[in-house]
Amino acid sequence: MDLQQMRYVIAVAETASFTRAAERCHVVQSALSHQVARLEKELGARLFERSSRRVRTTTAGEAFLPAARQALEAAERARAEVAAATGEIRGQLTVGSIPTVAAVDLPAVLRDYRLRHPRVRIGLRAGSSEQLVERVREGRLDAAFLGVQPGFRPQGVHDRELAHGQHVAVVAPDHPLATRHEVDLSLLAEEAFVDFADGSVARAQSDLAFAAAGLRREVAFEVSGVELMARMVRHGLGIALLPAAFAAELHGLRTVPITNGPVRVERLVWSRFPLSPAASAFLALLDVDPQPLAAL
Repeated sequence: MDLQQMRYVIAVAETASFTRAAERCHVVQSALSHQVARLEKELGARLFERSSRRVRTTTAGEAFLPAARQALEAAERARAEVAAATGEIRGQLTVGSIPTVAAVDLPAVLRDYRLRHPRVRIGLRAGSSEQLVERVREGRLDAAFLGVQPGFRPQGVHDRELAHGQHVAVVAPDHPLATRHEVDLSLLAEEAFVDFADGSVARAQSDLAFAAAGLRREVAFEVSGVELMARMVRHGLGIALLPAAFAAELHGLRTVPITNGPVRVERLVWSRFPLSPAASAFLALLDVDPQPLAAL
C-alpha cells in the first residue's frame, strides 16, 4: 500500500462519498475507486460498504483509519522536519479557539504567522473549551485558545494563562438596565438570560458567580454560538453575560459592568506530543515556552 491510497481511503471515509472524495483529492472518481479497490484486495478485506445511496465504513475500515492517519501524519512530519533543518518551516498548523477569544487578536496573529511562514498550511477550528482540550490532548489540534473559570486547569496538555477579566451584562439598547452605570447580581437575577448549554465551561463561569452569591437565575434560552445569543438579546428575549473585552466588539448592544460578577480566564493550551516545526513556530510567535516547567 502507499500513502496516496491511504489519502483516498481517509477522504472517502470523511466525505461518505467516492465522488466528493475524488473532488477533494483532485482526481477522477474512477482512478480513486480503482486505488481503493486495489488496497482492499491487498488487505483482503472490504473497507467500505457501497450502495446506490450511501457509502459506509466497514468494521475493517474503521480499524484501518487510525493507522492510516498516523502514517500520513508521520510522513508529513518527516518532510517538515527535513525542511526545518534547512531553515524552512512548512507542514500543517491547526489551531482551535472559542468564539469569544479576546486575549489575542487571532486573525492578526494568523496573518503574521502566514507572512513569516508562507509554506505552512493553516487551519482554524472552533469549539467549546472542553472540546478543544480533548482535541489538543488527542493530537488533532496543535494549540487552542480557551475561556474558563478561575481555578480550571486542563489535564493532559501544556497550558498558560493569557488574560483574566470580568464579565459584563449585555442588554438591548432599550432595556431598562441599558442606562445603568453598574448593576449587581441580585438585580440581574430578576432577568431572563440567554446563555450557553448547561454544564459547559462557558456557562459555568456565570452559574458559579450566582451560586456564590446565593442567587438563582432563569436561563430561558440556551444557544451554542455568540451570534445567535447577540441576536436574541437585540430582540429583547433576554440578557447575556459575556467577557468585557469581547462584548465591547458587539454592535447594537449595551454593556453594563457588574458588581462581583463572573470572572473568565483565557488560557492557551498546546499538545504534550513532540511539536511539529510549524507548531513550535506558532508558540514562538506568541512568546510561549513550549516546555513549561510547571506543566500539569
